[in-house]
Amino acid sequence: MSLTGKSSDGTGHVGTLTAKQSATLKNLWSALYEIQEKGTVTIIPEPAPVPETPAPAPAASGWGGGWFGSSTPATPVEPVVEPPLTITLEEIGLTPEQLRTALWNNVLGDNPDSLVLRFLRARKWHVGNGLSMLLKAFKWRQDENVEDVKIMGDDELNEKYPKFKDQLEMGKFYVHGTDKAGQPVVYLNVHLHRPGDQDYKTLERLTIYLMETGRLLIQPPVETVALVFDLSNFGLGNMDYNLVKFLVQCFEAYYPESLGAIVVHKSPLVFWGVWKIIEPWLDPVVASKIRFTSTDQELLEFIPAQHLPTSFQGVGLDQYKYQYLAPVAGENDKMQDKATRDVLLKEWDSVTVQFDVQTKAWIAGDEIESSKRSELAKELHLQYYKLQPYIRARNQFQRKDATGHSVLQEDGTVEWVYKN
Repeated sequence: MSLTGKSSDGTGHVGTLTAKQSATLKNLWSALYEIQEKGTVTIIPEPAPVPETPAPAPAASGWGGGWFGSSTPATPVEPVVEPPLTITLEEIGLTPEQLRTALWNNVLGDNPDSLVLRFLRARKWHVGNGLSMLLKAFKWRQDENVEDVKIMGDDELNEKYPKFKDQLEMGKFYVHGTDKAGQPVVYLNVHLHRPGDQDYKTLERLTIYLMETGRLLIQPPVETVALVFDLSNFGLGNMDYNLVKFLVQCFEAYYPESLGAIVVHKSPLVFWGVWKIIEPWLDPVVASKIRFTSTDQELLEFIPAQHLPTSFQGVGLDQYKYQYLAPVAGENDKMQDKATRDVLLKEWDSVTVQFDVQTKAWIAGDEIESSKRSELAKELHLQYYKLQPYIRARNQFQRKDATGHSVLQEDGTVEWVYKN
């Protein structure tokens, strides 16, 4: 299995687009602006490519066919034409203002094209389906109030969602280091989970927290994460079908193209009955990213030994032991500085408006504006990380450990430490 975190030309990521992919990206941005301005957009799909007309079949025998005569003419092939697709914000359940807010709240410090391209790739470059999927994801974020996992600190989340911090403290999951493709690796210790030990809403919120926090740990040009489900000591009492369904739904519908690989490690015999139930739920693309490993040694195919914790005995060289870094008094004081926040928000909004202007010029065919647009995407990244301490609570990756080191730096870069 190849864990593909980085992209080559033509794979549909920022900086790798073909001319046709770039044109499709423009079409989706154009549709996004139109529905924001008018409340509705009608997308006319391009006809599907017409297969080559097969050569006439030769006659079975005699002079009437073959080289010297006529044969039955081939049936002409008609192009497949889809009907126009009309999408309205009212049907989705969003206002134009909510759409714009959701867009930029979702972009964070990323290149805006990266977000849009995720949905295009997930829908095989179909503009209408990609836009519909994007808008439905925005609606879900609004309904689920995803922003509260950013605005609220760990203690506040624990107060609202009982036992939230318990999940973090026990190491039910943790993120540490990268795999061979540069993807952050999320380790899930399934034997620590029992469905009845906490409220299901807490688990949903924890999953969203993991998604939103994990995004900050992905470093361009990598755009995906790897999951390692460690099934050591797994029993049926650890199985949580509802949580698995929600996790699958998140990766397929709300955070598409964010999952690079899944490793199911040391699955016992009892798991295979569970797998027969889970497998039909998976999109074929997601299912294709799953690999099963039975020994720690096999993990080295995906994760360098220097990055793999020594808990994977005999092969892991990194003397890392998970420890939850608890909130520190005063770590979110900047969120109370509303005057500075408002100034930085105004600067951020100004850059997003400039990006919109340049994008519309780019759509209209002014390729000179393309370089200006790229520079604005970089400026958005810088502006976001200046703004972040004033609008987003700190997480454990931003807190310093006993050595004074934090994984996530103030400028958004990530520094993993491996103790070999």
